[in-house]
Amino acid sequence: TIDSLAIGYAKGKLTFFLGDLEAIVDVIPADMVVNAIIVAMIAEARHQQPQTIYQVGSSIRNPLRYSNLQDYGFRYFTKNPWINKDGKPVIVSKVTVMNSMDSFQRYMAFRYLLLLKGLELANAAFCHFFQGVYSNLNRKINWVMRLVDIYRPYLFFNATFDDLNTEKLRMTARTSLVENDMFYFDPISIDWEDYFMNIHIPGIVKYIFK
Repeated sequence: TIDSLAIGYAKGKLTFFLGDLEAIVDVIPADMVVNAIIVAMIAEARHQQPQTIYQVGSSIRNPLRYSNLQDYGFRYFTKNPWINKDGKPVIVSKVTVMNSMDSFQRYMAFRYLLLLKGLELANAAFCHFFQGVYSNLNRKINWVMRLVDIYRPYLFFNATFDDLNTEKLRMTARTSLVENDMFYFDPISIDWEDYFMNIHIPGIVKYIFK
């Protein structure tokens, strides 16, 4: 999830990544998904129609771009830096973003993998004197590569998802569901800047950071 990226970034472990910053990321708060499920259950039970697929997302009605996430993270953790185990604030800068796998692999090879290989040889030559440094760097590189492997299918994904059925469900709820305000799930109402800066990122810091 994007939470993993936020944690790595705030702790100073993630200084570069790859992807299309102008690509749309389809995100939606979990409570809206739950609300949509509840309303869909009621609608399906009432009308007994053939099973309908509802896409609960934001990419059509209220698109969010990766560049927005980059900006929100930078601004939040610049103002509210993570304090590391030594009691020092972690100073973040904007993540360097590679726009292709080729550029990412070149960056990794020249910036880190050559260094890691040299350190491996030196460590072997000096009876594992550099084992701690080598293990730490190797772990960080593997962590970044694992994140890239996980997110690779989505980083250059430029499609949006049709939510016409979900919009019909919202219209039905507005006209026939007394508790419509309680089960609200229209993403157009979300102010993404306010949501990430004041709700989502603070929540990550409070409940996930260790």
